[in-house]
Amino acid sequence: MAGEGGRTEALGIGEVAARTGLSVHALRFYEREGLLVGPVGRTAGGRRRYTTLDVEWLHVCIRLRESGMPLADLRRFAELVRQGPGNEAERLSLLNAHQQRVDEQIRALEECRSVIAWKVGVYAEHLARGEATGLWDPTARTRPPRA
Repeated sequence: MAGEGGRTEALGIGEVAARTGLSVHALRFYEREGLLVGPVGRTAGGRRRYTTLDVEWLHVCIRLRESGMPLADLRRFAELVRQGPGNEAERLSLLNAHQQRVDEQIRALEECRSVIAWKVGVYAEHLARGEATGLWDPTARTRPPRA
């Protein structure tokens, strides 16, 4: 993450949306739900002003959410970060639990990919031979036996 010098760059909500891929509505949601680690600054006119550190944090949040971290866990993680030093073991525990869930999802997806690759191979082999014999045919069970 950037050093404190990166905190001085003030970014509008539209620019942050463009940099993160989040919608303006999603950014407001993240703020409302307490998912940011610092307060979002405001201009004299009340417009939100984000920093580059906010953008970097949002990129972390996006990856955690995309990988299935529950909102409550993300909220707790942000809360712990806001509290500052002294709770790193609890942060690590949250991240370890999430990493285990992601690893389980990856294992399940790899099993799915294996089955799909096998089926692709079966179909490719049959088509290369120019025949569909041996491929599943759900209509074969409903046809009357040939005499």
